Amino acid sequence: MAKQPMLKFVNIERDMPQKREAGERREDFNEIYAEYADAKAKEQSSRCSQCGVPYCQQHCPLHNNIPDWLRLTAEGRLQEAYELSQATNTFPEICGRICPQDRLCEGNCVIEGSGHGTVTIGSVEKYITDTAWDQGWVLPISPSVERAETVGIIGAGPGGLAAADVLRRAGIQVTVYDRYDRAGGLLTYGIPGFKLEKDVVVRRNNQLAQGGVKFELNTDVGTDISFADLRAKHDAIIIATGVYKSRDLQAEGSEAGGVLRAIDFLTASNRKSFGDAVPEFDSGALNAEGKKVVVIGGGDTAMDCVRTSIRQGATSVKCLYRRDRANMPGSQREVQNAEEEGVVFEWLSAPKGFVVEGDAVSGVMVQKMRLGAPDATGRQAPEVIDGADYVEDADIVIMALGFEPEALPTLWNEPELPVSRWGTILTEYTSGATQMDGVYAVGDIVRGASLVVWAIKDGRDCAEAILEKMNANAVIAAE
Repeated sequence: MAKQPMLKFVNIERDMPQKREAGERREDFNEIYAEYADAKAKEQSSRCSQCGVPYCQQHCPLHNNIPDWLRLTAEGRLQEAYELSQATNTFPEICGRICPQDRLCEGNCVIEGSGHGTVTIGSVEKYITDTAWDQGWVLPISPSVERAETVGIIGAGPGGLAAADVLRRAGIQVTVYDRYDRAGGLLTYGIPGFKLEKDVVVRRNNQLAQGGVKFELNTDVGTDISFADLRAKHDAIIIATGVYKSRDLQAEGSEAGGVLRAIDFLTASNRKSFGDAVPEFDSGALNAEGKKVVVIGGGDTAMDCVRTSIRQGATSVKCLYRRDRANMPGSQREVQNAEEEGVVFEWLSAPKGFVVEGDAVSGVMVQKMRLGAPDATGRQAPEVIDGADYVEDADIVIMALGFEPEALPTLWNEPELPVSRWGTILTEYTSGATQMDGVYAVGDIVRGASLVVWAIKDGRDCAEAILEKMNANAVIAAE
């Protein structure tokens, strides 16, 4: 009988890939985790219990077949593991790097609940596909037949690119329009290199372009081309713009110099990493070097900002969050990484306003909070502690309070585009179809600010729905 390759969680401990020392990783924007060696990937995969009800798979938005590709990895059948992983996820090596596994697959691992430590699903997922690229297992996009139907996709973020991949493999003619000069959306300009090195994104962009996806970059819909013209040009339109409007803090002094939006700060840093000329960075306006930095917010964008500030050479970096650590919406793994790198978290602290000297910010007026009695859902609302205000010195303050949709019906002169009271586009639940004929929407512009993995799922589901409709129309036309 063959030796059992799995269920080794009892005698093999959880072991993440080696993490670079904090002092070293503060000096660059390279990813902080090393790659698994083959033996280590097999070993960690073998810890999977192959449980009858795989909660890891159920809690993955893409429902990736995690237990099976873990078993294939443990057995050394890595190419098969890659093919199984790729079957449900357009960008597994990206999800392996940036998904909050501690809240999704790994956070619901059965052996984690039994006290043995979760399987390192994300690290194995990353290893499988990185190896596939190295070994040449990632095949070019090569449709078996070319079709005449065309789809225009507005937005080159993960949702739009996932849809483009599915449609192009089916032979559909796909054009992606984006306002930026590089494809990738927040994968390119929002997420720092220490979480997602940019060659990983560029590699996928190149695969799509080489497979026949056309990219119309530096193209702002509503200005450079109208939405009506796009509808006339294509058989279907997918809106995948994401949400880029930063939430503002209406407080005294919020218009002062040095009070920055997170998206501007992160985009400038990423552009600098590409070697672009960034005058606002070079002038110091969007550069934390030599400055006291305060970041306001508790999500993953706030973690990106504090860790970027450290690498730019800030003299101090503090993060203000109005709740406690247990209620932090960002990844706990990211909080730990930030603390290791020198970030100080001020829990139960909220901004009341800003101290301004001349026309520049010099501090944040902070009010201390406590968590009140739980409401019907168990959620505790922060309450101000009277008389506990203080001033936190700051040379720059970065607002990382989340993102909202832009007013697309106004920007695009399309008042009939159906939107919710929050500005998100209203769609049919699974297909992404709107009430406008041939117009679909996916990702954050439908959900509100969410995870990359949800955008990928939406893009794939929408593309499948469009293909189903086009195939049905082709049958009717042939009759």
